[in-house]
Parts: sequence; structure tokens; C-alpha cells
Amino acid sequence: MKRIAFCLLLPLLAWGLDALETEGGIESSPGVFLQVTSSPAARAGFNWSFTVPFMRGDGPLTAGNGVAVTPGLEFTPVDLNLTLNAVWTPIAFVEIAAGGRVGSGWSINLFGGDIHGMGLNLPARETREADVPGARHCGRAFDGALWQLRAGAALQGDVSAVFPGEWNRVVFRSFHEINYSAYTRARTGQAWFFENDLGENRNGFGYRGNLLVGYMPPLRLNTVGFMAEAERFLTALPDGDAWGDGLLRWTFSGVLGFTVTENLEAALIAQFRTRRNYVQENWEDMHFTLRTLDRSGSLRRLEWFRAVLALTYRF
Repeated sequence: MKRIAFCLLLPLLAWGLDALETEGGIESSPGVFLQVTSSPAARAGFNWSFTVPFMRGDGPLTAGNGVAVTPGLEFTPVDLNLTLNAVWTPIAFVEIAAGGRVGSGWSINLFGGDIHGMGLNLPARETREADVPGARHCGRAFDGALWQLRAGAALQGDVSAVFPGEWNRVVFRSFHEINYSAYTRARTGQAWFFENDLGENRNGFGYRGNLLVGYMPPLRLNTVGFMAEAERFLTALPDGDAWGDGLLRWTFSGVLGFTVTENLEAALIAQFRTRRNYVQENWEDMHFTLRTLDRSGSLRRLEWFRAVLALTYRF
């Protein structure tokens, strides 16, 4: 049986190697990145992308077909993560993506406030840490791990593919994914922090999607765009309707992209986000599961989020 299987796989292996040889072989591209924000927050990392030609043709719809696999290392002042992403382009206007991450974190005190990379977000009455009585954050450095798996697809297009011209690059991209996240210290129904966010995460499934519309002129200023992003937890917490757990969380971004050098790209991003409106005036002092959504008017409001500077260098 093993011999038969080997005989069947051998021609496929030979075909694959011949395809790599014919289509130009594996392309690799290492890179580093740095992101700083007005939050304040920062992120840096290293990744190495390997692209394998697959189902590649000579026409404009298949000339770029392939599978890109990118392992990486990311870190912030409060956490460290290993990442792995894969993107298959079966045709120019479609991408199918999958990936994952695993990491751990810690907390620091900056400008008189605590910044939490990871940890449980418990109501004060449930906190069991003796050294932080009454605190809603519960956790110590590296006392748990966070892992995430995700899969999604993108539909994208470029007007210049229909009306050729370097000044005709009006582009769009719509991406949607389902993910599963888990923090090893969290039990069912317990929320947790990740990278100093609002602390409403929970173990289970989630949805994330975005729409990008932009113009890409042949200039140093290579991108002017607008992005709308939406997120929602698909695993609900008890009594979530009372505080609006099911509402989509929106982030709106204006994007300016620049070509600094042949290898260095920069982006300036201004972001706004939606927040829920609550009945309580002191809602910021309450655990989010104890708040009550204000249904007398608009359920959400739009507020300034942050400015971002992102730098990417490809070797």
C-alpha cells in the first residue's frame, strides 16, 4: 500500500517541482515594521514572506496567482507574539486567507496609569488577587497564553485593470473573517484584556471585516484611502443585551501612504471609533457588564480614537 501511494504521489511531486522551476520558483521577502500611535502605544516586529507560484498563468487575472506564507514575530511594550499567516490568490480579484498567533504578556505603569498586555477583566467583587484589592485587572506577567486562529476571504479590484493607465488606479478591497480566540486563564463567561484594549474579549468566535477604498497615484504619496472596519463577538456573555454586547464595533480610518525609498514605505492614519452610550453617568468607573445601554436615543457615538504612524522596510 505504501509503495502504491508513493508511486501515485511521485508524479504529483515531480509536477510541483517542475511548476516551481517553470514559474520562477519560490520568492522570499524579509521585512521589519514599526507602528507608533497617539494612544500611546507601539508595535514592532519582523516577518519573512515566502510566495509559491500556484495555478499561475499568462493573463492579467492569473499572472500573480500563488500562495504566500508569512511567519513572524511581533512585540509591544506589554506583550510578545508569534504569528503565521497564509494567503492564496486563485485569481487576481480574490484572496483566501488563514492564520494564527500565540503569545503572552505583562502589565506596566506608564504616565501614572496601568497598561495591560494581558489579564482577566473581572468585576471588583470577583477579583481574587490579594495584592490588588478591588482592581478589575487580574493577572501577572506570563501567567497565561493567548492563541487565535482565523480564516477569511477578500474581494478586491483596481480600475486600471479595466481602463489601463498609471493615473487610473482607483482600488477597493473588502475582507471578512471568522476567528477563534482563547486566553488560557479565562473560564466560560470571563472577559480579558489584550494589548490594553477595552477588556471585553472572551474565549470564543468573533467576526472582523473591513472595506478599503483608495486612490494610488504614481507619486511619493502613493495612497489616499478610507477604511471602515467592523468587529463583533459571536460568543455572547450573560445578559449581554443589557449593555449592548451584540452591537458592531466600528473603526473609521483615513489613510495616507508614502514611498520613502525603494524599500521603505510609510503610512499616516487617523482613526475614529464608535462607543456605546450608557444610562449611568459614572459608566467609566463600572465594569462593562454592569452598565446599561441607553436606548432613549442613539445607541452609539463616534469619537476620536488615535493617530498612527506605520513604517515598513522590505529587504
